[in-house]
Amino acid sequence: MMKKIGSPEEYKSTYQFSIEKPEVFWASIADEFIWQKKWDTVLEWDFNTANTKWFLNGKLNITENCLDKYVELHPDKIAIIWEPNAIDEKEIKLTYKQLLQQVCKCANALLHQGISKGDRVCIYMPMIPELAIAVLACARIGAIHSVVFAGFSAKSLSDRINDMHCKMVICSDGAYRGNKIIAIKDVVDEAIQTCPSIKKIIVKKRTHSEIQWNSDIDIFWDDALENMSTVCPPAEMDSEDPLFILYTSGSTGKPKGVVHSTGGYMIYTAYTFLNVFQYQADDIYWCTADIGWVTGHSYLIYGPLLNGATSIMFEGVPTFPDAGRFWNIIDKYKVNIFYTAPTAIRSLMVYGDELIKQYDLSSLKTLGSVGEPINEEAWHWYHEKIGKMNCPIVDTWWQTETGGILISTIAYITPSIPGVATLPLPGIQPILVDTNGNELIEMVNEGLLCIKFPWPSIIRTTYNDHERCRLNYFSHFKGLYFTGDGCKRDAKGNYRIIGRVDDVINVSGHRIGTAEVENAINEHPRVIESAVVAYPHNIKGQGIYAFVICDSGITDTTQLADEIRNEVIKMIGPIAKPDKIQVVTGLPKTRSGKIMRRILCKIAEGESDNLGDISTLLDPDIVAEIKRGYLQNIV
Repeated sequence: MMKKIGSPEEYKSTYQFSIEKPEVFWASIADEFIWQKKWDTVLEWDFNTANTKWFLNGKLNITENCLDKYVELHPDKIAIIWEPNAIDEKEIKLTYKQLLQQVCKCANALLHQGISKGDRVCIYMPMIPELAIAVLACARIGAIHSVVFAGFSAKSLSDRINDMHCKMVICSDGAYRGNKIIAIKDVVDEAIQTCPSIKKIIVKKRTHSEIQWNSDIDIFWDDALENMSTVCPPAEMDSEDPLFILYTSGSTGKPKGVVHSTGGYMIYTAYTFLNVFQYQADDIYWCTADIGWVTGHSYLIYGPLLNGATSIMFEGVPTFPDAGRFWNIIDKYKVNIFYTAPTAIRSLMVYGDELIKQYDLSSLKTLGSVGEPINEEAWHWYHEKIGKMNCPIVDTWWQTETGGILISTIAYITPSIPGVATLPLPGIQPILVDTNGNELIEMVNEGLLCIKFPWPSIIRTTYNDHERCRLNYFSHFKGLYFTGDGCKRDAKGNYRIIGRVDDVINVSGHRIGTAEVENAINEHPRVIESAVVAYPHNIKGQGIYAFVICDSGITDTTQLADEIRNEVIKMIGPIAKPDKIQVVTGLPKTRSGKIMRRILCKIAEGESDNLGDISTLLDPDIVAEIKRGYLQNIV
């Protein structure tokens, strides 16, 4: 078992050693894993060409370290608890032994259907056990999995399939989401009309909905796995062989296929899961993220399984059948570690405390936040109402491209500070630079966040377009990985993320982070959530436009706007005061809860007739409502 950081002093000494002798540090951690052949060289890297390689010529299979290792140690320990969408449907519990058997059966089925090492397999499924099984089965045989969130449109799905030249799609007939049934197979059928590389579609029956069937390429999951052996030898993979491709969308251009390697990714996700959450052997851990996003990859599947943990996998949504569902699940399974997104926290705050009081949350000992900087109001609510003032909050900062958490509180070891990601994890060397790439040496500073030395799970490339990887992440500043985030650092070296550079508004020459303004707006007692974007301003260059969701009963929006502006002035200063405030009933969000700011920017700029694809939004109708309210509802 990897050694866990046990005290603040040990964090300091471990961190110092990790940056003085990074190769020795990471090799000592890698030694704790099963290797079919040890590496020859720990690290080769050159940020100028965007090339990084860890544990060169090492041979391994990540599933041996996730599954076989723990089947030997504790075969009957629960690996995954699946909680279904409907509260009256029975949960499924898979032991490590059962999970390995199911993964091997699926792996053998993939081989039987013509999938081999290096082939790309697209997985488009709801949060059911078969999704995790399919991911691990691909890794077992060396196929490269690419999970696409089962809420993306057919066009988005086909774009990804075609970029990778996938041979297979694994999907379900449908999906349950709250009180809705989503037609998953229909989306796949539409997508593959323009995907000539697809040879086979494996379909898991979930909703038993009526679906189109093409017997030439379609096969049901149960039929594909029938009579398959529960034994499948793990393929020998090179440490630098791709493990998965995960697509990130930009506001323009086609999605980027972020490629993560096998060995480095394994080491880093395992180490960070153990340390950030201070995981202990009998903990029940729950990450609410969908596996379609990197958080689900790193901290629902791989990180926990690499530590022999018990994880909850939830199919549903936090408000079905009511807004107490999260708290119900925590009580039901006596969850110890709970990892969710600020969007979810803010959405549940509006329902008040009565639902929370119905459930026993005393099992909780660590809370986590992921996806965006958590505003202080939500932080305090989370800490007080859910953690009962007894649970540290690990406010984790990282990206799809980083593979794992880079900056975070370590539970019980380093301080939790509201709205602050805090300190870098061992092996991570962050710096702040100005717009010319000059390092800002003084401790108390604000600048652009870069990393000056590689970590094992750093992005290896963008699929089939390495130059795009270099341009996006390594070309801005020589010899540095540029995160794209603005950041503040305090006297103790804590890092506070203030938003993407493209989410930083330049008002009269002053750079103002949107997250900072939103945090201030959200302090108003009548505000539930807000989103801030820039719009062209004749005098200031850029003005601040705020879209604000309030609780019911607001009759005087002018007074509300004045109060909000005063709150911002109080917390940040007059320069950050919103020029325009539009009261809205909702924000354009993806099904994962991410606010689509490009849509709000277009509306704020008066270009609402050119919003692009909005089919992936949770509620596309909210866009039309915001457009109608533009001009009429601005104060």
